[in-house]
Amino acid sequence: MTNAEERQAVQSTGGHTGRPHADRAGLPAWSYFSAELLEAEKDALFRRHWQVICHASDIPAPGDFITCDIVGDRALILRDGQGAIRAFHNLCRHRGSRVLGDERGNCRNSIICPFHGWVYNLDGTLRQAAQPGSLPDLDPVEWGLKPLESEVWNGFVFVRFQPGPQPPVAALMARWEAELSQYRLDRLLPDGKGVWSDEVRVNWKCIRDVDNEGYHVPMAHPGLDDLFGRNYFDEPFREGTARSYSRFRPGDGRLWSVRNYKKILPEVDGLDADHRRAWLYLGVFPNFVFGIYPDSVIFYQEFPVEVGRTIQRGACYRRPDEDRRLRAARYLSGRIDRITSREDEMLTQWTWEAAFSSAYDGVILSDLETGVKSYHDALRGVFPVLTGPEPAPGTLLARNAALCDAAAAK
Repeated sequence: MTNAEERQAVQSTGGHTGRPHADRAGLPAWSYFSAELLEAEKDALFRRHWQVICHASDIPAPGDFITCDIVGDRALILRDGQGAIRAFHNLCRHRGSRVLGDERGNCRNSIICPFHGWVYNLDGTLRQAAQPGSLPDLDPVEWGLKPLESEVWNGFVFVRFQPGPQPPVAALMARWEAELSQYRLDRLLPDGKGVWSDEVRVNWKCIRDVDNEGYHVPMAHPGLDDLFGRNYFDEPFREGTARSYSRFRPGDGRLWSVRNYKKILPEVDGLDADHRRAWLYLGVFPNFVFGIYPDSVIFYQEFPVEVGRTIQRGACYRRPDEDRRLRAARYLSGRIDRITSREDEMLTQWTWEAAFSSAYDGVILSDLETGVKSYHDALRGVFPVLTGPEPAPGTLLARNAALCDAAAAK
């Protein structure tokens, strides 16, 4: 069933597609508090899948850089002297220090390690070690910064720390290119507030479980419901991405932010009738989302630190032709988003707490939670061990490898 066919089936049946109970189960409780699984997730999901770091406009000048830490790895994104965007491990080849300690800035025409003063060129090659007479001759390429696999897609910069199963970002996102082309994502500019990050005390999958469905919007999010009404629809994850979309509901809106957002938002040039007054979300497996609005574009992501500790990170970008009216609309869309995020915080916490309850024996998913169902299926594709009870301590990786081999042999 295609996305359009599934959407039509859900809408025409009032939400029920006739899937049996067995097809509606979520992940087992142990998957939310297993330290062994979490370490396996860090390697198989977060190091081996693409991670969005920033937009090219965040580093416009030679020497501009952004750093980002993800599950123990450290990324450094910078603009070199010729204007090219480069990605490296933020790791001095001498003793492993961070070569740049700030989250963003400009390093002019060289990178100087703050530990011993080793100097690297903006292309990553080693310019000079401190007191070179105390060391053997060092090849500048061999002893340069270690490059990271990277790709710039529509202006957004992605990295991958280890080889993985996903195709290049352009291929991963190819089925959305026609829809996205009208937004001119490559021309976006930072909103001036930079990249934000927060720590939350939950398992990272709890955030995805709340974010991957709009079934809870009418009950939990008065602002979004006021903006969308019954127009909101989630499409399932397929080939590593998923889409959610909603036109604005008719009328002025009951709430202050929604009413004024609808009133102020201008007809943005270049957007077709389906997108001038609509919000679009694109989820990318395993852990981030683009929110694409007429007035702005956001991304947000999460990645684990340890059991019960997760970092959330994101940024907002404006259109290059933003005038006062569009800037006011962007403020209001951001206000709706901030209120929605605060409302989701408690839902995420309750989802996390549920896994520890003696009464928790799993979930039953509605047809309106196809985003959760398809996302869990994608996780089970990487970790078929999630289809059964928690493995004995120390056996999870071996058990999962055996299940993967068995599935491949079928």
